[in-house]
Amino acid sequence: MQKTGLVIGIFGVLIVAGLATSVVENQVTLEGITQGNGKVSSSEIVTISVNLDKNETPIGIFAVQVMEFKENTFSAKILDPSGMEIISEMINEDIIEQEFKVLDSGNYELIIESLNDKESYIDGAIGPLPDTDKKIIISSISSSCIIIGMVGLVILAVYEIRNKRKSV
Repeated sequence: MQKTGLVIGIFGVLIVAGLATSVVENQVTLEGITQGNGKVSSSEIVTISVNLDKNETPIGIFAVQVMEFKENTFSAKILDPSGMEIISEMINEDIIEQEFKVLDSGNYELIIESLNDKESYIDGAIGPLPDTDKKIIISSISSSCIIIGMVGLVILAVYEIRNKRKSV
């Protein structure tokens, strides 16, 4: 019985370690990404800016989520450090995500606008493209810990049920 408690504890620790690693994965994925939110209308815009170094980040990424989406109402544009518009995109879905080239180091801005007079709530993010190698490694560790812990608990439960039946 004491061994069973110890094994349950070990598998529980594996599950908790997997969940903690998942939190770290999210932080690594969002490292350097600036997020913002607010209300947009024909008279209000939301601007989110981030400082990018072209030597460290050759590719940037931005994402916009519109809570009360209406077709051909919202637009997003990216301005480079010199104020030149490098991307202008009509938002045709409630969530968009797009990459852009970082040609110069400096402050890049994501500007979200609306043609509608009614205010709509939006979320936006801009920053460097996350490192996929780091993300895959951490994700694999997280998933493995959780799966091993869950499978271990199921196997232990089956083992204990069989032992109870044999002893009765």
